[in-house]
Amino acid sequence: ITQEFVDADDVSNKTKNGENAYLRHLTYEGAEMRYGDDFGEDIRERLDFELSVIANTGYPGYFLITWDFIKAAREMDVAVGPGRGSAAGSAVAYCLKITNVDPIHYDLLFERFLNPDRVSMPDIDIDFDDENRYKVMDYVIEKYGASQVAQIITYGTMAAKSSIRDCARALDLPLQDADRVAKLIPDFAKLKKIFALEDNEISGKFRGDDADMVRELRRLADIDDPVGEMLTQARILEGSVRNTGVHACGVIITPDDLTNFVPVATAK
Repeated sequence: ITQEFVDADDVSNKTKNGENAYLRHLTYEGAEMRYGDDFGEDIRERLDFELSVIANTGYPGYFLITWDFIKAAREMDVAVGPGRGSAAGSAVAYCLKITNVDPIHYDLLFERFLNPDRVSMPDIDIDFDDENRYKVMDYVIEKYGASQVAQIITYGTMAAKSSIRDCARALDLPLQDADRVAKLIPDFAKLKKIFALEDNEISGKFRGDDADMVRELRRLADIDDPVGEMLTQARILEGSVRNTGVHACGVIITPDDLTNFVPVATAK
């Protein structure tokens, strides 16, 4: 058993060393293309610093995977954004053509992206054009396997107005009654917050007509009739998950079968 663990650690270390070496090779190869064959010592120091931080925090594989599918996207004529967010501060990302903004020229900080004193997961924001990003998705699935790649689920929750309309349907109330009550809710307001207010606090939270609508809503909720019951149930259901969907861009790639790491569901 001890020997098995030793062998496993040895393989893991070789993998990490191989990732670090390959990332360094690609970075310096890219630096020659970006800055010319005789780029200065300042650029070399910046790249060595970034590579050491990436290696010490364990993220060379993340850079290599990202580099690979962005490279594939360009080869498939999928439009790729120039880079945004903190990743634009990485000279390694610039040399790998993950981004197209030179952080050295614009004096951008790598530490905002990956800080050796505050280890947090790096986040490279990538934009592919809407019509062709499916090609990148297909490429990643083909490369890593359908059992290791999935899009991320999204959850739609009941907002105040939709919870009222759904409760009205369940209680067989006329649609016009539901619409009349739903229109009393100010934009972006939540039922739980509206009914948590004291009467003298309404004017401080809402202005003009909105305050009048909130008072009318609270009056209707106090009446013992189907509309009052609808509002009571809507307050309970507000914020509940109403439906699921597929995230437009979020993708998860796992080192083994997805089911070993996360729960999965099928979608149309």
